[in-house]
Parts: sequence; C-alpha cells; structure tokens
Amino acid sequence: MVHCILAAFMLLESPSDSTIKELDSVMVVSSSKKDFLMKSSLTNVSVNKSYLKENFGGSLMQTLEHIPGVQSMSIGSGQSKPIIRGLGFNRVVVAEDGIKHEGQQWGDDHGLETDQFAVDRVEIVKGPAALSYGSDAVGGVMSLYTNHKPVKTFEGNAKIFCRSNNESLGMSFKAGGRNGKFHYTANLTWIDYADYKVPTDSIQYYSYFIKLKDNRLRNTAGTERDASLLVGYAGYNFHTDLRVSDSYSKSGFFADAHGMEVRLSDIDYDSHIRDVDLPYQWVNHLKVMSHSVYNKDMFLFDANIAYQNNHREELSEPVSHGYMPKPDGNMERRFSKDTYTANLMLRLEPDEKYELTVGSSTEYQHNRIGGWGFIIPDYETLSTGAYALGRYMVNDNLRLNAGVRYDHVHTHIHEYHDWYKTPVSSTDSVYKQRSYDLSRNFNSLTWSAGVNYAFDRYIVKANVGKSFRVPIAKELGADGVNYHIFRYERGNATLDPEVSYQLDLSLFWSNDRLSVEMSPYVNYFPNYIYLNPTSDYVEGLQLYNYTQAAVLRYGFETLLDYSFNRHWTAELKGEYLYARQKSGDKKGYTLPFSTPWSADMTVKYTCQWKGRCHIGLNAHVVGAQNEIVPPEKPTDGYWTLNVSASKNMSLRDKELTMTIRAENLLDRRYYNHTSYYRLIDVPEPGRNISVMMELEF
Repeated sequence: MVHCILAAFMLLESPSDSTIKELDSVMVVSSSKKDFLMKSSLTNVSVNKSYLKENFGGSLMQTLEHIPGVQSMSIGSGQSKPIIRGLGFNRVVVAEDGIKHEGQQWGDDHGLETDQFAVDRVEIVKGPAALSYGSDAVGGVMSLYTNHKPVKTFEGNAKIFCRSNNESLGMSFKAGGRNGKFHYTANLTWIDYADYKVPTDSIQYYSYFIKLKDNRLRNTAGTERDASLLVGYAGYNFHTDLRVSDSYSKSGFFADAHGMEVRLSDIDYDSHIRDVDLPYQWVNHLKVMSHSVYNKDMFLFDANIAYQNNHREELSEPVSHGYMPKPDGNMERRFSKDTYTANLMLRLEPDEKYELTVGSSTEYQHNRIGGWGFIIPDYETLSTGAYALGRYMVNDNLRLNAGVRYDHVHTHIHEYHDWYKTPVSSTDSVYKQRSYDLSRNFNSLTWSAGVNYAFDRYIVKANVGKSFRVPIAKELGADGVNYHIFRYERGNATLDPEVSYQLDLSLFWSNDRLSVEMSPYVNYFPNYIYLNPTSDYVEGLQLYNYTQAAVLRYGFETLLDYSFNRHWTAELKGEYLYARQKSGDKKGYTLPFSTPWSADMTVKYTCQWKGRCHIGLNAHVVGAQNEIVPPEKPTDGYWTLNVSASKNMSLRDKELTMTIRAENLLDRRYYNHTSYYRLIDVPEPGRNISVMMELEF
C-alpha cells in the first residue's frame, strides 16, 4: 500500500502545461437540476462518473452508501448488498441498462454480480417503483448504466487500485470507439484481496472465544474477474446495441462462522492471508442483453431483451448433521438460475404537454439446485405485466402524473426429499420430505399518482401509490440450515403477496450559497413477510419461520449543502427510520435488523493546483439501535472519521486522476446493526486506505 501511494504521488508531481478553468460554484436551481427533479414525483438521485470516482469504495454499494437513505450491507471483505430506506434483498430492484438483475439475491452472503468499473452513471429511486418494474421494487430501484456511447475513434481509461485493510489489488481497463454509425466498448476488471482485518484479537461464537491471528478474519480472501463487450449502431432515428458480460467471483466464508466443526479441520487457515480454503463459494453471472430504440417525431419504441445465467456453488468439508451421515465430496449447495426477460415500451407525445407511456414486461426464471445440503427447492416462475403511465405538464412549473399496472405471476416449486433416511419410529425410517410440489398464482393491480410543482427557488414533489412483491421460492419452500446467519429457516407455502402503500414527499430549496433537500415518507404493509424467530431449535440452531404481519414504517432523509466561496463547501446529511409491527406474534416490536439513524458532516476544499484537486473531511455518526426483535441484541452508537482527496492533471495530453480515501481513520471498534456478523461478535473492518489511479485516453 505504501509503495502504491508513493508511486501515485510521483506521477502526480509530473509537470503539466495544460490550463484548466474552473467556473465559480453557485447553489441555484439550474435548468438541468430542475429537469431531473421534475421528471418524476418519486424521490430520485443521480450520480455520474465523477462521483463514483471520488467516492471509490471496495464495492459498488460501498461507493454509493454515502447517499442519504442508501446503505451497504457488507458481507466479508469483497461483497455488499444495497439497502434503500431499510429495505433490501428482494425488495430492491437492481437494473443494468434497463434489465432487472436476477441472481440468487435472496442469499445473505454474496453481493451484486456486476463490474463496478463498467458503470458510467447510477440513478436511484427511493420508494416503490412497481409501475416500471413490477414485483420486488417495493423499497426502490437502483439503475446502473454501462452503455455510454464513445464519441472518438478510440478512447478509454485504465485504472489501478489498492486497499490497505484486506490488501486488495486490482486493475480495470475500458476501451471503445466509434466508426461512423457503429460503436463498441470493452471492459476488463481483475481484483484480488486477502483476509480482512478487524479491530479486535478475538470473537465470541456460541460462548466460545476464538482467537484471531493478526486481527484477521481467516478465510475471507477472494478474487473477482469481469469482462464485457458492447457493439452498437446509432442512426438518426434508430439505435441498437448488444452487450455480453461475464462476472466471476470466488470468496471464502469466515471459517469460524460456518460451524464449530471447523475446529476439527486439518486445514491451516492461518497459513497465508490470500488462501481461499473450504468453506468457500464461487459465483458466475452471464448476461446477454439487447437494447433497441426507434424514435421519430412524437413516437418512441423501446425494446429490451435479455438472457441471464447465474451459477453459484458453495463448497465445504463434509460433516454429518443430525441424521445426515458424512456425505461424499465437498459440494454442499449448487444453484443454477436461467432468466429470460423481454421489456417493451411505447411512448407517445402528441404535443409538449401530454405524454403517454404503455409497456409490457415478461420474465421467466428456471432454477435448479444440487449438492448434499438443502435450503431452497427447484422452481420456475413466469411473470407477465402491463402498465400505462400518463404525464401532463400544466405549465413549466406544474406537472401531474398517474399510472396503473397489472401483473400475473405463476410459481411452481418442486418437491424435495432428503438423500438420507430419518427415523420416525423405533423400527421405521423415511426419506424426509422438505418441500412439496406447489403451484401458486399471484395477481396484483398497482397504481401511482404524483405532482411536481416548482416556484421561486422551491421544488415540491408528492407521490402516493400501491406496490407489491410476490413471495419468492425461499419464503415459500425453505427448510434448512443457513450457516452464514447461524439459524434454521423454514418457509410458509401459504404466504400472500406482500402489499405496500406509500406516501412520498420531497422538498428542494436553494439560493446562491445554500441548498436544502428534505424527503419524508410513510408506508404501510398489511402483510409484510419476514423471518420470525421462535423458541424452538432444529439441528442445534434456532428455528426461524417465515410469517406475515402488518407493519408501519416512516422516516426521512435530509441534505444541506452550503458554499462558503469557490473553494470551501460544507455538507450535512442524515436519515431516520421508524418501523413497528402492528399485528402477529411480535406486535409492538420493530423489524429485525432495522437501520438506526445516522448523520454525515463533510467539509470539502476544492482548488486548482496543476489541475483540479479536492480534499474532504467527513464525520459519520450512527445512533444506538435499541429497537430490536428478540433474540436480537441492541447495538451501540458510534462515529468514524474519514478523509478523501483527489487530483486531476494532464500527463502527455492524457488526463490522470488519483483518488485517496481513508475510512475509519481512527481505527475505532464498532458494530453495524445490519451486519449478520455482529451476531458472533465480529466488528466492522478497521482502518482502510483506498488508492485509485485512472488514466483517460
């Protein structure tokens, strides 16, 4: 890490003969800002490549978690999942170039199978967006865009990066070009990381104290390889592109969290910090996506067609559990999921005031399992939906919108029997049936209505709507041990579709120096689906049953940005969430793993020194979370100090950028309430310094 930083500074001291002019920063509602805020009545945020570069983290979600209302659920040292307003997993849609990403996202122990360095722009919708995406968009949508069209004959960038905590090393290369109406873009990324470090020398797991060597979580190393190629044609009225991407990752599971049997293993987990030993997982995600648009006069037709294959395997040393004898081989679980998607959209604009959008979406999922362990059954799901959305611009400052959508979902779950016999009496044993053949049909009518109003320096938005989420195969048919969360999970075949009603407000105001954003919201679930902890134990682990309960949630995000002058700016942002169960066994309690309030205070200095540069100091404060669902334990509040800096300069007519981030600079010990590792007394990573250098050509 030291050599990486020194080399970067040596490059940045190279002489430059270029002159970069900086415009004074003013905080007014620019036309582009106004157009973006006024295009939807939902609370939306957009970040560009500059933001992604300056806030570079270990994963895409760690880069985006500085946005109010957006959190990162980290898993190990190289993976993380998105959480929007306290909702995650199958309640948040991640879309790549308009196609919903479909992996085994129900899993708590792996992140997004996408190349973070191929992403050019991110748009986040906070709140339900079922009209466009159907099921799963209850909590929000994160749209990733990787289809930037090159403007030169040949252009691109090369990145190298490293992180101190897990000694991560990586590089990424992106190149593209245009020849007349044809263009192409190619991406390659490679990352390798070691076991990550935490500010403690031991943890406690089921009353056992486990010593850590050099403060590292053994067997949390891994590697990632990504590749993609896009070819396209861009005419005057018609453009189309085809993108093929493949993402592969291999990562170890923290050995001491996979079961106490690891104490009997012959594997030397401390032999090398980059070894990936059993237990570990590997995931490969293949995408083939076609996007075509025809636009003429007031008519636009958009077609997105895609195929995805997500193949995931979990491997571990064979051990016996309960009545299961010691199996042959290391293949504990295998999941192979094929997804076929077709989205069609037609937009009509008869004049400047009216806009009508109609569309349809069809998705077919085919999932097969393998291995000697069981948690979810084989299944197929066919989803079809159609929607209509209308917008009316009363004038430049007042816009109305409303929409309706109807969906039909058919899910078929296959039966599953154990491969070994379980005694049911003193004389008889059977192959225990863990899931039953089940076919369910789900239908849902959703709607949304909103208003955007701009006056003087204000923009006010309000949206009310209904969204839904179909129960997934795990919620309907799970029956097995989830080692990574230390519990036994059992599904419920009678679950109804989850319904949510939400009111979302947004207020934006600015003058020449100050801008303020406030986004309160409230939503009510008549039948929220979640894992309910019980007092029963199965195979030595606590039993959790999927159940439904009425839930009320409300909260807000706020953002204040003040410009002292052209060099100094200050930012204050925060978020708060309240959740309460209104029915069921846990009536009066909150929801498991509810996010506590948090606030960020940042001071940033921007200057011109042989190019553009900035340095920022950030204090991240998180409140204590005492609102829990037994057997959860409260989590203390904490604060961390973070520093970021970047430098742009010209190097032989090419632009060179260096970014440095120091997270948890004081190496404080704290626990994240949304992390499952806190259940076994594992704190969050200690001090972490990230360095990235990018050369654009």
